[in-house]
Amino acid sequence: MPDVTQATDHPRRPGRPRANPATQASGLSTRDQILDAAAALFVEEGFGACTTRQIAERAGIRQASVYYHFASKDEVLLVLLSSSIRPSLAFAVRLREDPDAPDDPAVRLCALVIADVRLLAGARHNIASLYGLPEVQEKAQFAGFRAERHELITVYGDFAGAVVPLVDRTLCGTLVMQLVESVIGLRTADRFRTEYEGDIAKACLRMLGVGDVEIDLAVREARAFLEDPA
Repeated sequence: MPDVTQATDHPRRPGRPRANPATQASGLSTRDQILDAAAALFVEEGFGACTTRQIAERAGIRQASVYYHFASKDEVLLVLLSSSIRPSLAFAVRLREDPDAPDDPAVRLCALVIADVRLLAGARHNIASLYGLPEVQEKAQFAGFRAERHELITVYGDFAGAVVPLVDRTLCGTLVMQLVESVIGLRTADRFRTEYEGDIAKACLRMLGVGDVEIDLAVREARAFLEDPA
């Protein structure tokens, strides 16, 4: 009788890699644990210097688990980058379509700016600091992210144009985006402060020629809407 404990000539295809108990204890899914570990390594060590093995070690899982959830290191980065853009795009849609959104275009612009600043500043890791990577700017795999970022610039331009109809919307959208993304450099230098969200929103309106009284009112109303959007 053959020994059934011996390995066969046709081993079974491995199933889903098991989660590490430490990963389960963290409260994060394995996928989110991978993303968190990758974000930390990409920001701390540089995207090009990191390997999927290092990501797995940082997450406390096997390397096979990384490839179960993501096809490549590039895909991990793409998911992280998209997470820094898509919530702001979704909020912009709400500001445009929700009947309960503020009527004043200056308030809508301020609300989007403040929400975007909070997204970038509140992320556990400063993943937006990787926007300028050559891989992100040149590889076809990141074309979708580049399109999403361009869409957000367009939205900012449209919102600015609603405040001051005769402005160059492309230029204003780009300038507003640059002001918002100043958060990235401030975080890198460990200089960001929560109160800067209002200062950045004010700078956007001031750039459009809005008066100080109207600016202060718009920022207050935007914050009130964000705190109690219902």
